[in-house]
Amino acid sequence: MSEPKPDLSVVIPAYNEELRLGSTLDAVGRYLRASAIRWELVVVDDGSTDGTAGLVRAAGRADRRIHLVRSSANRGKGHAVRTGVRASRGRQVLFSDADLATPIEELGRLRAVLGAGTDAAIGSRAHRASSIQVEQAAVRRLLGQAGNRLIRVLATPGIADTQCGFKLFDGAKARHAFGLATIDGWGFDVEILYLFARFGWTVEEVPVRWAHQPGSKLRPGAYPRVVRELLQLRREHGHRGSARAMTLAPPSTPLPAGSAVQMRRGR
Repeated sequence: MSEPKPDLSVVIPAYNEELRLGSTLDAVGRYLRASAIRWELVVVDDGSTDGTAGLVRAAGRADRRIHLVRSSANRGKGHAVRTGVRASRGRQVLFSDADLATPIEELGRLRAVLGAGTDAAIGSRAHRASSIQVEQAAVRRLLGQAGNRLIRVLATPGIADTQCGFKLFDGAKARHAFGLATIDGWGFDVEILYLFARFGWTVEEVPVRWAHQPGSKLRPGAYPRVVRELLQLRREHGHRGSARAMTLAPPSTPLPAGSAVQMRRGR
C-alpha cells in the first residue's frame, strides 16, 4: 500500500548553505514533529559545492520524511523551488527560504488563511501588521521597493510584496502552476503569482515576522536580470501562454475565461 499523502510539504531551496542549513533543518523539523499533521520536507540542493547535500542526507537518515533532491548544476533559485514543488506530494505546499528570515512558527498564520478558502497565502513584509525585526541595508531596501513597484506595474498589480520567501499554496494548484513556469532566477515568485491570477485563483498577503539575515544570495546587480525575467514572463504567458495553460489545466480546477485578478490583503 502506498503511504498516505502528506498534509504539508515544505520545500527549501539551498545553494552552498552548509553553514546554516543544519540549524534550519533542526528548527523546521522540531516544529513539524510537534504538530499533529502528516508532513514531508523536501530540500533541493541547487548544485552546491560544499557540504549541503551531506547535511540533508544525514537528516534524512534520522527522519525518513526529510528528502534530498539534487541538481547537477547551479540552475537558479526558481529552478530549485520548481523542482521541489513538482516533487512534492502534500495537500498544501510551503516554500521557505533556507535562512528562515520568516520563522517557521509563522506557518500557522498562513495555514489559517488557506483553511478559510484562499488558494495561496503569502508572507508580506509590506503588510501594516507585519513585524520587521531586522531591516535590510538602505540600498537593498530602496532597490527592493523600486523593484516591487515595477513588478506591480508589469505583472501583479494587487500584491505589495511578491518576494518574501515564505509562501503557502494549495498543493495541486501549486504543482500545476510550477509545471507551467519557466523562470529559473529570482523572478520565479512573480511568475507563479501571475499564473495564479490568470487562473482566477485567490492570493492573500499575510502579516509575518521577518528579519534580514546576512549572507543573502541576491546581490544588487541581480535586479536588471529580474527585469529581464519579467519581460520573459509577459512573453511566455501572454495570449498564447494563457491558451496553453488552459489546455493543460486539470478538469477539477476549471479556469474561467477572462479571469480577473483576485488578490487580497491579509488580515
